[in-house]
Amino acid sequence: MLKYVSKKFLSMIASLFVLASATFFLMKIIPGDPFIREKAIPEKIREHLFAMYGLDQPLWKQYLMYLNNLLHGDLGMSMKQQYMSVTRIIKESFIYSLQIGIFAIILSLAVGLILGIIAALNHRKWLDSATIIIAVLGVSIPNFLAASILQYVLGSKLRLLDVSGLNDPTDFIMPVLALSFLPAAFIARLTRSTMLEVLSADYIKTARSKGLNGRVILVRHALRNAILPVVTYIGPMTANIITGSVVVEQIFGIGGIGKYFVQSITNRDYTLIMGLTLFYGIILMAARFLTDVAYGLVDPRIKLTKGKGG
Repeated sequence: MLKYVSKKFLSMIASLFVLASATFFLMKIIPGDPFIREKAIPEKIREHLFAMYGLDQPLWKQYLMYLNNLLHGDLGMSMKQQYMSVTRIIKESFIYSLQIGIFAIILSLAVGLILGIIAALNHRKWLDSATIIIAVLGVSIPNFLAASILQYVLGSKLRLLDVSGLNDPTDFIMPVLALSFLPAAFIARLTRSTMLEVLSADYIKTARSKGLNGRVILVRHALRNAILPVVTYIGPMTANIITGSVVVEQIFGIGGIGKYFVQSITNRDYTLIMGLTLFYGIILMAARFLTDVAYGLVDPRIKLTKGKGG
């Protein structure tokens, strides 16, 4: 298991290096520069700005400087957010994205598992049909459309919640719901299908024939095995919620990291784009790494297999 975890960790580090390098060179390939939109900027000032951010250096030298700064934990200064480092922007804005993301992940897992289990235990009954309809609707509606519908219904029509900002704890409700629709629906469908498969397995029939309590069978035997595909989905779900938060934060006017990510692309803020892209990459790859480890912990057979296979 230790060898397997070490291999996964080294693979994550290599992937981050590739991501950082690819982002750097893509920024240089795109025509223009961060100051191309400035109106009537004097040439002397332009040259000074280029020298300040090292843009006047050869490409290979800029790349080596970039890697050296990364090794020292320096993501650089934003080229558009005055007197603000990329690290400071992340520290001040990510707290909002993190809170929304954690709530959305918890809600997605809770709702998805509950609906999936209810559907499986009531197979071919009206509860099963209702769950399938809800799951299909959830998968079909993208988060930006869900956000707009929630704003219109709960905000504009019913006036139950504010349509933008995070001034009150209740302001988290709509963004979290918008981000949770798709993953919760997918988890419900996944849990239902795996639970149906597990409940029809021979060892479940044997447990029932021995007179074991239905709740014991469900928790100790059925759910433990049925939850494995859901654990595997936690990584992609985290990626979906994080990337989706970029759009949702813009819709709800939340000053999270998604707001700065969109602004950095619009303004061609090289350092901020590269810093936020790398930061997103770290989160996504760390989620995938932890998912692989959790998968091994949930199922001891996988731990033994991975440990022997390297």
